Amino acid sequence: MGRAFSRAALSRSGRRRYNFPMSDCIFCKIAGGEIPAQKVYEDGEMLAFRDISPVAPAHCLLIPKKHIKSLLELEAEDAPLAGRLLHRAQEVARELGCGESGARFVINAGTDGGQTVGHLHIHILGGRALAWPPG
Repeated sequence: MGRAFSRAALSRSGRRRYNFPMSDCIFCKIAGGEIPAQKVYEDGEMLAFRDISPVAPAHCLLIPKKHIKSLLELEAEDAPLAGRLLHRAQEVARELGCGESGARFVINAGTDGGQTVGHLHIHILGGRALAWPPG
């Protein structure tokens, strides 16, 4: 299966812009209730749900409901939301039973970073010892 995104382009400001169409964003559809998911946490600005292809016994994704394509596209105005996402990620890890033994938090960004869905998301992984390097 091909990648769900195209190579990065530069915006007028010279910043990399990734071409993930928002209208086709599966995570926006999950956040909007159009596609079902096994929800772990939800509030007005974020959603955590179980990964459909888990690579660890505990594997959830945490997304902002606001469409932000990538960590590389995060704007300064999104900094408070980013902080709340990180705080919620550790709370979700604890709820998944990873508070004592530990967890891994992963944010892939852009083509070379391995991002396959064009919506900022944090992988929360745990429930077993995780090897390093990851890949």
